Amino acid sequence: MITLSGSAPPTEQIRDQIRGLIASGRLAADERLPSVRQLAKDLGVAPGTVAKAYKALEAEGYLTARTGGGTRVGRNATTIPRPVLETARQLAATSIQAGIGMDDTIRILRAIWPERSNQPETPNALKAR
Repeated sequence: MITLSGSAPPTEQIRDQIRGLIASGRLAADERLPSVRQLAKDLGVAPGTVAKAYKALEAEGYLTARTGGGTRVGRNATTIPRPVLETARQLAATSIQAGIGMDDTIRILRAIWPERSNQPETPNALKAR
């Protein structure tokens, strides 16, 4: 389920949430997403906002658009390894228990993260490893 909250623009929020649903395995390869109009209606945003998010995710390799077949999760979209996902869930639970919000938790991760120059950013980069 996609919801809008926070200070990031709606297009970024939609992209981030869809990436997360794919990474966590909640959206599987070749699974169909709601139409642009349907998701826009559900979220209360303009269809162009959803279309922009879908287009960006398609360019990143997360989604594929098929004429008459809708928008689907790309076959090469990869999921995050289970240990990383479990650790992320633990971090979220610990942060919530400590009264630390998501934005602050992300800031903490960014502050302690090692140099990112060699880190893959997209499913295609992960596949190349």
